[in-house]
Amino acid sequence: MLISVQALRAVAAWTVVCHHFMQIFFDFKARGPVGQMFIDKGAVGVDIFFVISGLVIFLSTEGKSLPPARFLLYRLFRIVPAYWLYTVLMALVVVFAQPVLPDQTVDWSHVLLSLLFIPTQNPGGYGIYPTLNVGWTLNYEMLFYVLFAWALLFRLQVRLLIVAALLFAVCQAWTGYGWISEFYRSDIVYEFLLGIAIGMIYRRGWIKPGVWLPLLGIGGALLAIYNLAPQPRFLAWGVPGAVLVMACMALERFFENTRLFKVLGDCSYSVYLMHVLVLSVGGFVAQRYGVNPYVMFAVCVVTIGVASWASYEYVEKCSYRWLKEWNDGEPASNAVPALSRQKY
Repeated sequence: MLISVQALRAVAAWTVVCHHFMQIFFDFKARGPVGQMFIDKGAVGVDIFFVISGLVIFLSTEGKSLPPARFLLYRLFRIVPAYWLYTVLMALVVVFAQPVLPDQTVDWSHVLLSLLFIPTQNPGGYGIYPTLNVGWTLNYEMLFYVLFAWALLFRLQVRLLIVAALLFAVCQAWTGYGWISEFYRSDIVYEFLLGIAIGMIYRRGWIKPGVWLPLLGIGGALLAIYNLAPQPRFLAWGVPGAVLVMACMALERFFENTRLFKVLGDCSYSVYLMHVLVLSVGGFVAQRYGVNPYVMFAVCVVTIGVASWASYEYVEKCSYRWLKEWNDGEPASNAVPALSRQKY
């Protein structure tokens, strides 16, 4: 995977972390322009994830004869172990340490639906969220994987059109089914298509190395994100997110020899999954013992950084390698396929 895209994944993940810091520590009440920016715009990290996800899935399946069932199985191997681990941890914290997550409630039927990626009302009463709240994005990811698996039956050149048609059919034609249509009708699902489109034009050589034009694109995209209202989300955040991805790809030669960016990108999925748990513990400690919230946030950042690296190395990589060896009957590579990773 391009190191520049890995770097952008890391930025997106930590932007979401800052967004939730403002929620958990300050209840979305800003104490300055930077805080207000993360409150209003921090969720854009999810849109960047979705664009990158479409890009990664397209490029990783290009030129491979991959049966749809195997593609889906490998995707499950990639995302399920870590997601299930942190979902169970979230449930246990709610049950045995309720003051840490006072607004959360556990209903075991809801936990089961969450583990199966089935959107349903959270028992806490605040919307269609799984037990691990940030996992709502994985419900969209799973829909995208299922539809992309069907597109693998067609030649590479028409996969974008196939996935677009299937997304439209599922997300717009599923009416009269209550929460199903309400959840999947969001225009955020079409951001995966932007990633596929970027992958197609990248393979045709249309994203060329540069400096000033990519920097101009980054500046324009950030201005659009900052100034546009977040609805419709596809246009306000999805399209600028796609511009950021393309601009970073054009700047690849400035990133390609920096291992730190690769490591940060690799850890971004675990950062995304665990950060609310760590911030919630930090917020509880800060409130109980009067610790300065910014000092506690610095402690949380270090904790998330170290724990996410350990999670990537010993949960994501090991589980993927073991499951793939078990399924294929042969040793798997130490590397794991990238995942982009995730309402705010």
